[in-house]
Amino acid sequence: MRAGVEGREEGATGEADPSVPDPSVPADAPDARPGLRALSVAGTVTLAAATGLATVAAVPVPWGVVGAVLVIAAVARRPLLLVVGVALLGSTLAARAEAGMVPAPRGPLQGWVTLTSDPEWVQGALRVRVRDGGRHLEAWARGPAAGVLDERLAGDRVRVSGRTAPLEGVPWLEVRHVVGRLTVTSVEEAAPAGQPAAALNAFRRLLLRGADDLPPDTRALFGGFVLGDDRGQSAVVADDFRAAGLTHLLVVSGQNVAFVLAVAGPALRRLDLRWRWLPTLGVLLAFASLTRFEPSVLRASAMAAVAVGAAGSARSAEGVRVLALGVTVSVLADPFLPRSLGFQLSVAASLGLVVLGPSLARRIPGPRWFAEALAVTLAAQLAVAPLLIGLSGGLPVAAIPANLLAVPAAGPAMVWGLVGGTAAGLVGDPGAAVLHLPTRLLLGWVELVAHRAAAVPLGSLGLPQLAVAVAAGVLGTSGRVPRVPRRLAVATLALVVAAPALAILRADPPAEVEPAAGSLLWRGGGTTVLWVSTDVRVDRLLTGLRGVGAADLDLVISAGGGRRSAELVEALTRRYGSFEVWAPRGHTVAGGRVPPLGPVAAGGVALEVRAVAPRLVVVTSPGWSGDGDAAVASPGAARARGPPLRHHPPGRGDGHPQPHARLVLRPGRLLGVRCVPPEGRAAGGRRRRLPRRRRGEGRSG
Repeated sequence: MRAGVEGREEGATGEADPSVPDPSVPADAPDARPGLRALSVAGTVTLAAATGLATVAAVPVPWGVVGAVLVIAAVARRPLLLVVGVALLGSTLAARAEAGMVPAPRGPLQGWVTLTSDPEWVQGALRVRVRDGGRHLEAWARGPAAGVLDERLAGDRVRVSGRTAPLEGVPWLEVRHVVGRLTVTSVEEAAPAGQPAAALNAFRRLLLRGADDLPPDTRALFGGFVLGDDRGQSAVVADDFRAAGLTHLLVVSGQNVAFVLAVAGPALRRLDLRWRWLPTLGVLLAFASLTRFEPSVLRASAMAAVAVGAAGSARSAEGVRVLALGVTVSVLADPFLPRSLGFQLSVAASLGLVVLGPSLARRIPGPRWFAEALAVTLAAQLAVAPLLIGLSGGLPVAAIPANLLAVPAAGPAMVWGLVGGTAAGLVGDPGAAVLHLPTRLLLGWVELVAHRAAAVPLGSLGLPQLAVAVAAGVLGTSGRVPRVPRRLAVATLALVVAAPALAILRADPPAEVEPAAGSLLWRGGGTTVLWVSTDVRVDRLLTGLRGVGAADLDLVISAGGGRRSAELVEALTRRYGSFEVWAPRGHTVAGGRVPPLGPVAAGGVALEVRAVAPRLVVVTSPGWSGDGDAAVASPGAARARGPPLRHHPPGRGDGHPQPHARLVLRPGRLLGVRCVPPEGRAAGGRRRRLPRRRRGEGRSG
């Protein structure tokens, strides 16, 4: 999974939304009659806000009271009373849902369960959410049981044996109504899902089968763009999209709903306007089921259903009104949705598009197509900024140019991926490869934009900087402000946006820093050394390395040598290219070798290898500070840079030559360090300490 919050999360977006394009609201709708609506736009916004807050409070109210308030509000046509009644309904539904969140007891479980998500491999084990009667569990499996589950999809049923345990402190699972963890020991039998879930699963397999000829990363992007299936996405690609502010493209969103309605539009428009709502609702339900009812899809589907229903009944369908009613319907359907970060980001982005988009498009100078595209990106970015800054600490500056370049290609990729992907799955090879040529080009372009944007050290904006940038942008694009203040505002905006990049360029990186839990980064004399444990998470490590400004790596020290360590080194190799790798004896890390025991100067980093089995134990010298090269007290090397160590001494290491040209390894006793005494010498024996070399002193070559 990616990101710091488990589960799928939409990042800062430049997405289109069903409330904006016409596929959600038929173009031939009759004139709206505002007099027929019971709530004003402000009333619908109040309704959505009150319902959302009520579900968070989750105070139970007797059903009789809720029903009485709603009936009186409908008969008396009192909007305020209607808001109160719906809020009470949401609060009661949320309280009932919380009452059902009883932790699963510890004990055995044997019987049939239904998969509610698609299986996903996580750190060598298979994870899938299942439903056992009325409770939801997170199931984990290994070995043969994992192999059986891996072939199933959401909606399928399996008969399992295992043990359950309570689940606490996992908010993203609680939002999914998960109350316990199931450790699966065996799977005795499996049965396919019933209709229509079986038909939708067959369609998913058809789309993915047609994309078999695509490169692995492109195929994983295809699954995310079209189906919201992010299971095959590599940590490196996901980190690039996260740093570029393009994570909303990796999962399904309101934009996908708009494109699905656009594809179905020609058939839907053949129906009379009054009878169009039911088929549209069927399309929306099918797509929501196909994408596993992601929070953003639920919100967008509810908005589209409200818009089409309003058009069919000759009622007005303003963007804010449709958004508010869609949010209300979604929250009543699932009272836990307001607690989902994905849902919050989706609503915020849609609100930004509806409220800020048109105003920004009028203010931005230049051609209309450019002004509208930039307005959509800026509106969504500004709307989600408070949430993203609270989550990750900043809003990526690269997100604006990246969205401008990537989103125009993402839309056609989604549409053609759905239409051409269906045909590719039906015809098979070699026709599938030809049909997916546009998919390959479009997704390749988006992937390239994400990679390049993430590689540029533009930094991120915090809330104060963002507030100044917004104020300067408003003044700089206002026609009522005199020319000189307007130019000063534009200059201020440029300076604020460029400040994070300038700070990165001028920053003096520390000698030792922790990029992520379970890792350490050491810098010295132009050498960068990374130590990683077996518990470090790849996604958090990549994000952390980017955050500390690690542009390259010279040496990676892997404490473990198993499969997880090998996968971690592989991900780092994809990101940083070639580097030296140290691993413990008996490792399976590609390109790794066992270092010699004792003190070693790795370029400008002074290290000491204390153990090579069962795990590799390497520490820095107590006297090392990161200034200059790490000197050694071997003969002739006190003040001169020694030659590269091309082979280990007999009996130490694996005897392979040193492959990384930038890394100079020198064995010996570290200056200013009390070393482990050699064999035959008592511990604590006195040794003359040599003075530490000052920075810039005694360099040669």
